[in-house]
Amino acid sequence: MSTTELPKQYNPLEAETKWQKYWEDSGVFVAESNSDRPPYCIMIPPPNVTGSLHMGHAFQEILIDILIRYHRMRGFNTLWLPGTDHASIAVQTILDKQIKAEGKTNQEIGREKFLERAWQWKAESGGTIVSQLRRLGASADWTRERFTMDAGLSNAVTEAFVKLYDAGLIYRGEYLVNWCPASQSAVSDLEVDSKEVQGHLWNFRYPLADGSGHLVVATTRPETMLGDTAVAVNPEDDRYQHLIGKTVMLPIMNREIPIIADQYVDRTFGSGCVKITPAHDPNDFEMGQRHNLPLINILNKDGSVNENGGEFQGQDRFVARKNVVAKLESLGLVEKIEDYTHSVPYSERGKVPVEPLLSIQWFVKIKPLADNALEQFDQHNSPTFVPDRWGKVYRDWLVRIKDWCISRQLWWGHQIPAWYAPDGTIFVAKTEAEAYAQAQAKFGADVTLERDPDVLDTWFSSGLWPFSTLGWPEATADFQTFYPTSVLVTGFDIIFFWVARMTMMAGYFTGKMPFHTVYIHGLVRDENNQKMSKSKNNGIDPLLLINKYGTDALRYSLVKEVTGAGQDIRLDYNRKTDESTTVETARNFANKLWNASRFVIMNLDGNHHSAIIPNENLELADRWILSRYHQTILQVREQLDAYSLGEASRSLYEFFWGDFCDWYIELVKSRLQESADPQSRDRVRQTLSLVLDGVLRLLHPFVPHVTEEIWQLLTYGTSEPSSDRPVLAIQPYPSLDNASIDPELEEQFNLLFGTIRTIRNLRAEAEIKPSAKLTVILQSENERERSLLAAAKSYILDLARVEDMAIVEAISGKDTEKAIAGVIGTVQVIVSLVGVVDIAQLTAKLERSLAKLEAAIAASQNRLNNEGYVKKAPPEVVATARAELAESLKQQEILKARLAQLQGNS
Repeated sequence: MSTTELPKQYNPLEAETKWQKYWEDSGVFVAESNSDRPPYCIMIPPPNVTGSLHMGHAFQEILIDILIRYHRMRGFNTLWLPGTDHASIAVQTILDKQIKAEGKTNQEIGREKFLERAWQWKAESGGTIVSQLRRLGASADWTRERFTMDAGLSNAVTEAFVKLYDAGLIYRGEYLVNWCPASQSAVSDLEVDSKEVQGHLWNFRYPLADGSGHLVVATTRPETMLGDTAVAVNPEDDRYQHLIGKTVMLPIMNREIPIIADQYVDRTFGSGCVKITPAHDPNDFEMGQRHNLPLINILNKDGSVNENGGEFQGQDRFVARKNVVAKLESLGLVEKIEDYTHSVPYSERGKVPVEPLLSIQWFVKIKPLADNALEQFDQHNSPTFVPDRWGKVYRDWLVRIKDWCISRQLWWGHQIPAWYAPDGTIFVAKTEAEAYAQAQAKFGADVTLERDPDVLDTWFSSGLWPFSTLGWPEATADFQTFYPTSVLVTGFDIIFFWVARMTMMAGYFTGKMPFHTVYIHGLVRDENNQKMSKSKNNGIDPLLLINKYGTDALRYSLVKEVTGAGQDIRLDYNRKTDESTTVETARNFANKLWNASRFVIMNLDGNHHSAIIPNENLELADRWILSRYHQTILQVREQLDAYSLGEASRSLYEFFWGDFCDWYIELVKSRLQESADPQSRDRVRQTLSLVLDGVLRLLHPFVPHVTEEIWQLLTYGTSEPSSDRPVLAIQPYPSLDNASIDPELEEQFNLLFGTIRTIRNLRAEAEIKPSAKLTVILQSENERERSLLAAAKSYILDLARVEDMAIVEAISGKDTEKAIAGVIGTVQVIVSLVGVVDIAQLTAKLERSLAKLEAAIAASQNRLNNEGYVKKAPPEVVATARAELAESLKQQEILKARLAQLQGNS
């Protein structure tokens, strides 16, 4: 394409599709297994294979891509390894619904057929989010894409399980777990959503066994009283000290249970007495362990009451709740029932309240793993957290962490590599053949084994992600080159569930922390500053905004909103029109980049001026923009290295839009004319070319597609991809030339720009026509300032549309006659009104405006001084009226000052 035929408008969708495909097809993003270049590696936090792109994904992947592209351009051997998580619960939920819709059950089709369907679903529908990530411009090495259930990672999971079991760090036992009655599976804390529920607090009387009275206990789950094994009080509660050690009769069940003392009991809650049900409450379970209380489970796995529930056996837990209350009322044992708002944990998968339930499960003995991770953090600050406040959160979690329930009663996932002999003996092995070899050595050749049907918690496999994806347990070239990884980019909400599990697993299996740095980003909030979430139904589909504004616009808008590491961002969005002022502003920036680049390219002589003449031969404006350019390089590189990505994006915005477009291009337009001095024209072309090239490189990690498109046009005169030409994506990031930075020159130009702005403001205040040429006096007692203004005189004459300008040390009264004045720093700017303004006419106009404004002010003041109006009017109306009055008073002050100046000159 000829440089004179550049499109007037940038087409983001066309350019983004073109360059993303070319980058991937040409291997731009592929890392080297062996390289002399320093490695830089980030693992994608694997999204669920069932997922679709949401704004949280978009924000996170954009941050990662900026870091990856920045380091790739800096010459690192850069690997961004993508992949997806098998999402046991989510996939099983989808398949359960499909099978149910066919009128069948999982048990009818069997495990083997179920898994066939799961893999088929994954092949057909499991790649949605991966294709959507590509729409974001993710520069991941897609040739290394992994899946948590691919052969290599499955092998790593088995290896890890067997090693932990052999070391005594995995065990099987009956403990309290989160149980989902709908899916009939244990679920992790992360698979539980807490919801605020309007319920009741029931207060029941438990008679003392000796007949001397009763205790009142309160509960939100009356049905669990069927499994009570104690009543607890605080040992320092004077009301009940005389009862500690005595017993009460458990109503309905007529079971004698003890009164115990425990510091956990809150004396100020209710009566200060707490019913203890160790088999159905985690806090009660711990108390039961401390006091050797029996565990009585009263629920079946489907949520119905079992044989331990007496007359309520077979009833659903919520039916039993009503019937237990009715029975206690009939016995006269209900003290009172209060309305009560409380948090109830719901199963994310089953959409029903979870039950703490005794169940035989597999657990990881977590303390040895946590202690190792703690040692690395305390002694070596490994990993380092950004912002560092999250390090304390991470540490506190490691200190308080409990044994980890890793088994799930599902079929889709990594089946636990454990086999059972008829007598219950457990054989853990990497393969069935190995398990049989162990069993036959113990029981003989005729032994039969049955494999554990459960699968592992998905966090078990994702806990291995930083090293299993690189080939562990084999010492592959990728593992040797890229492990430990460089940085983990993730949200604060999974520090506990994923970050800590990765550090514990990696510390145990590799002896190293899996990443040097953990960069914790904030949340994306909606137009009302609310966290986006499924439950609030306030999410925004990033693809809607990408299709409307382009990928680069979405990328830049999200990053530019980050005000500090870990800070939340707000995305303005109109749900009726799918419009976003935040993204529109970023789209305007992309358009500004395109239009300014188009101006530069069309004013070059058909060549990309890569060389720059020595600094001493440059003109003042050229030296200034090069100083600002290198100052920006220094600033942006420091900000990116410190994970201040939002600050870096704003620095680039301010330099390009402000320094380069608003000032430098305007300063040099006259030098690009055919009538200009040829040497001066050549210098400005070289400077424009060099700075634009550098700006495109600096901006590329943030807005990769538009910068690639422009760079190709700037460098080669065409934007059609070709294997014969390199791409911007792997060009060197701009390097700093300290010699080009001139702080004194920048300070001088700040004065120059301030002077031009002041002249423009005075022109507007005096309502001087834009076409009118001005006569201006600049007065300063500072010789250095006068010298600078004299050197920059041509710029002032050009940009402020000044015809005649004097630069003086002092002024006389005659200089200020029929003139308007302003000040910038210690420079007084005097603009003559002679011949450009009818002072009498302007004065009369301003007086009319002032009279009208003062009448409105008086009316507003009268209204606001009326107590009746202030009391009766809505508060927001009164607040608006006061704000409008304050603004009117400011305008009155400005008009009076302008009139005083004009009247002094009349």
